[in-house]
Amino acid sequence: MKPANSILAGYGTTVFEVMSQLARAHDAVNLGQGFPDDRGPEDVLRAAADAVVDGSNQYPPMTGIPELRRAVAAHGKRFYGLDVDWEREVLVTSGATEGLASCLFGLIEPGDEVILFDPLYDSYLPIVRRAGGIPKLVSLEPPAWELPMDRLKAAFSDKTKLVLLNTPMNPAAKVFTRAELQEIAALLEKYDAYAVCDEVYEHIVFDGRRHESLITLPGMRERCLKIGSAGKTFSLTGWKVGYVTAVPALLQPVMRAHQFLVFTTPPNLQRAVAQGLEKDASYFTELAGGMQAKRDRLTAGLARVGFDVLPCEGTYFVNADFRPLGFKGDDEAFCKHITAEAKVAAIPVSALYAEGTVRNYARFCFAKRDEVLDEAVDRLGRYFG
Repeated sequence: MKPANSILAGYGTTVFEVMSQLARAHDAVNLGQGFPDDRGPEDVLRAAADAVVDGSNQYPPMTGIPELRRAVAAHGKRFYGLDVDWEREVLVTSGATEGLASCLFGLIEPGDEVILFDPLYDSYLPIVRRAGGIPKLVSLEPPAWELPMDRLKAAFSDKTKLVLLNTPMNPAAKVFTRAELQEIAALLEKYDAYAVCDEVYEHIVFDGRRHESLITLPGMRERCLKIGSAGKTFSLTGWKVGYVTAVPALLQPVMRAHQFLVFTTPPNLQRAVAQGLEKDASYFTELAGGMQAKRDRLTAGLARVGFDVLPCEGTYFVNADFRPLGFKGDDEAFCKHITAEAKVAAIPVSALYAEGTVRNYARFCFAKRDEVLDEAVDRLGRYFG
């Protein structure tokens, strides 16, 4: 048999699926995979259902239905002051990950260097490598997750095509500051590079912070592609509806990649998301506030058990050092151990590093019902005494 693609064949099953399978096998509370366990907004659900019955179910436009593209442009204006041409500067994708893939396939030439921040979402490296890019990793380390400017500057070269920036950052739960974004922007201009900005958690930031989008900084409108996610904004991760905003010169090659990957996205879901993006500002405020309350609930519980819990500025996730509990193994062994023995599943943070030596942190998802979080804490408390 001739071999499969050497890049993709070299990756195993994603750590999220591995831990979810282990959680099912041991009937564990699964705080590993990052998805909410509520229904999502009732009016958005009803809009999708009505659109199936009352609307067209044939191919919608490849770039997305006009209602949603207009709504994405209006969202950019409302939250970031962006003036977006919905017809030429917005693309609807089948999830943010497909949007990410379309951006990378559309922009990277073989041999281009791509700067990524480690730890990272697990799809980044396979897509960059399959597109022919050469990853240049800049590691951020707990507990502060500060951006190491000396290493970032050293990663840039004349071969740098783009930076892949995730803020709020999974799994670090870090929100990049304006000062950090300004440093990145200066380097993009110096080396004539682009930024693909994964901002799926843009409305899930805590403690009075405001999400800063790199695309809003001076000189960045022509260099940035901003990716958003209805799945995260409306707690409907299974819908897989994303959207990319960029100037036409950047968006055109992304559209070409998109048309050969999935071509389009279910029209009823697009119509429902368009309605959702038009919600009153209170919805977005309450989304962040509700998630912050869940963060605080789980953080306090893990601290009572004995974990050393790191600060969480945004996303669905909190990271905790398990060494105070006396466990002597690494994070992979710890997460498998508590799944089997305490019946609570988490993700080893080292699995989300391409490089690095961090081996003592577990990532817990708090986007769950309060009773689920309480049960997880109770089980860990009983197990660790």
